[in-house]
Amino acid sequence: MDRRNFLRGAVFGTSAAVFGGTLMHGAAYAAPAQNGTGPYGGLLAADANGIMLPSGFTSRVIARSGRTVSGTSYTWHGAPDGGACFADGTGWIYVSNSELATGGGASAVKFNASGSVTGAYRVLSNTRNNCAGGATPWNTWLSCEEVSRGYVYETDPWGAKAAVRRGAMGQFKHEAAAADPVRKVIYMTEDESDGCFYRFIPATWGDLSSGTLQVLVAGTGTTGSFTWTNVPDPDGSPTYTRDQVSGAKIFNGGEGCHYASDTVWFTTKGDNRVWRLNLRSSTYELAYDDSLVTNGSAPLTGVDNVTGSSSGDLFVAEDGGNMEICVITPAEVVAPFLRVTGQSGSEITGPAFSPDGKRLYFSSQRGTSGSSSGGITYEVTGPFRTTA
Repeated sequence: MDRRNFLRGAVFGTSAAVFGGTLMHGAAYAAPAQNGTGPYGGLLAADANGIMLPSGFTSRVIARSGRTVSGTSYTWHGAPDGGACFADGTGWIYVSNSELATGGGASAVKFNASGSVTGAYRVLSNTRNNCAGGATPWNTWLSCEEVSRGYVYETDPWGAKAAVRRGAMGQFKHEAAAADPVRKVIYMTEDESDGCFYRFIPATWGDLSSGTLQVLVAGTGTTGSFTWTNVPDPDGSPTYTRDQVSGAKIFNGGEGCHYASDTVWFTTKGDNRVWRLNLRSSTYELAYDDSLVTNGSAPLTGVDNVTGSSSGDLFVAEDGGNMEICVITPAEVVAPFLRVTGQSGSEITGPAFSPDGKRLYFSSQRGTSGSSSGGITYEVTGPFRTTA
């Protein structure tokens, strides 16, 4: 038995005793989320786009890699990855990263109040492997390079201002970012098997040109308390940021990150876990672990990008698994929300809700072809709940 499976097995035997606290909006739970019936019911047969959805929901294709976005002259990028939505008057904008090793960057699609596409354009160019990122409260998109000693680029979703490299946020294998307007910090994940979890404290909130990079310090268990310690050399040279602070907690492949209500959730793909940090009590615990599902097969595997809805539900996309976006509810139930069929060589990326919460955007990074040139970006519309 390898070290990872041994540790996860040890956790399994004591989960009921050690997992206390809350998942979202004060809902109590005593163990990581368990398999159950989700708030939207079961999935129906695949629609014309190959997507299985609950009753009342429909899908449409927004863009395809290498093709012009319908109604525009803009060619959509390859390998679509992390994304976010921004209000634009009565309409909105969906920004999507490109995880290409050459070119990379990010693009945007603009919608009017009725949801029709009115424009598409580039917002970031000439970067590498732009994987996930995060939106800021001042309406910029943080696009993260998933390469060793990669950077965070602050971009303008409207494409009017040039993107700016934010070196003070550290050079490491960036994955996702989530802004906390209460503590005025940005949380960040690191996609390494021995990665860390970080926060950046800007010298001035709203200006990311300077500030302090810190790393989470905690024990080796799956629950406990944590503190923050300054990273001495955020540029990660000659020593990687994850190796500079003694006691920095190691996470196995940091992926998506989401903040809401004094809580930050993030995923780790190496062990199929969703972690929860209670920022009021400075404690951490598991919100989900596929090996701790006790009532049937784990519905969520290959955890990756994550977003949240106004109801307090988490929507977690799969990299692999059976190409699902699963929902984790405040009642600690985990269940499939949708499944993409016929695309087993791909992964689901970039889930993000429109500002009114009625539309969910996401991409299949490699589509039916299994190639970065075959990416497909979708929209799902339906009766998303606003309260749990």
